[in-house]
Amino acid sequence: MKVTKEVKEHNEVVLEVSVDANQFAEAVTKAFNKNKKDIAIPGFRKGKAPRNIVEKTYGEGVFYEDAVNFILEDTYPSAVEEADIDVVSRPEIDIKEIDKEKGLVYTAKVYVKPEVVLSDLKKITAEKVEYTVADEDVDKEINNMLERVATFTEITDKPVANGNVAVIDFEGFDDGVPFEGGKGENFELTIGSGQFIPGFEDQLVGKNIGDECDVNVTFPEEYHAKELAGKPVVFKVKINAIKEKVYPELDDEFAKDVSEFETFAELKDATRARLEENAKNRTENEQANKIMDAVIEKAEIEVPDAMVQTQIDDYVQEMQYNIQMQMPNMTFEQYVQFMGMTVEQFRDSMKDRALNQVKGRLVLEKIAKDENIDASEDDVTAEVAKIAEQYKMEADKVKELLGQQGLLSVKTDIISRKTLEFIKGQVKIK
Repeated sequence: MKVTKEVKEHNEVVLEVSVDANQFAEAVTKAFNKNKKDIAIPGFRKGKAPRNIVEKTYGEGVFYEDAVNFILEDTYPSAVEEADIDVVSRPEIDIKEIDKEKGLVYTAKVYVKPEVVLSDLKKITAEKVEYTVADEDVDKEINNMLERVATFTEITDKPVANGNVAVIDFEGFDDGVPFEGGKGENFELTIGSGQFIPGFEDQLVGKNIGDECDVNVTFPEEYHAKELAGKPVVFKVKINAIKEKVYPELDDEFAKDVSEFETFAELKDATRARLEENAKNRTENEQANKIMDAVIEKAEIEVPDAMVQTQIDDYVQEMQYNIQMQMPNMTFEQYVQFMGMTVEQFRDSMKDRALNQVKGRLVLEKIAKDENIDASEDDVTAEVAKIAEQYKMEADKVKELLGQQGLLSVKTDIISRKTLEFIKGQVKIK
């Protein structure tokens, strides 16, 4: 096998691979042996016709397609290794020559991992991020708990008010014609929740039990049912009942009901501590993002589209998994359609995010390499122990489940975290 490499612009490389006649002949023989059991030739039992008869009947090149595939499997990985390139795309194969006397010549066009040119990290400045917890934040969280344990009681002496639940019958009409999905009976609608089309709930405020009214609204332009998007419609509504929220007192009994704490003071202190921990984590995460964004902005990287598309593939795969877990009767295609997009539009919407993530990964790899940042076996063992503790499993079992590929991924994550910590120590925060 002979391999030549041509480096082109935009991280494109073309490999030309030449295979001699002997190796090609071996591949053709392998292809014949693979297919012979299925070949029927008049005068011979199925699978027993000699190769020369088969080639005479169907043409000399009858086994060339399979032979080429065998050769690609055998030679392409070796050609990439010999050319010493880091491929980030599937190869585009072009057969240049195929002949039993001369052998096979093919080219493989691929894209390779781009070069990363970094600026001096100590000259880069990132915006400071800091989240704190105010008394109002603690009160808001306590009020959220209060909302969760609130009960409803029916009222008859007051009209619908914001925050009430109106029990309604409704039917929607488009130019006097009822439309699909626009009807409901004894539907419990929380006024002010934004459950229904904008403007619908406001028009029920002030209505009393037994009242019937027309509610005039316009569907949003981006509404998922295209036949109704942007259309003015009328809902005929009847108020069947009105429910009012009843809240418990914010006292020690409330604390016992909603938490493991005995007093309201303990609940409030624990709530503040939890919010402060969340604020700390949010600060650290967003500060890291700001730092990485600043480093990426100053770096020179020409990312091949193949890398971006692969990252988008990962997003799609993750979303498909989540949809399958949460909505098993819905496909990914149906989900994005419900969002008002095609699959291609969804992929396009992910491009900027994917490009930035790829750039971030390349930057971390470059800095880790330049600074000799690595993860030791002890680092990996400690990380596996954390995973085992999290899932209440034995460490050896976690290693078995992860396998070599999973352990390599764990090592890569550790290196990325170490590298990010190194970057944090270099970049200025304004």
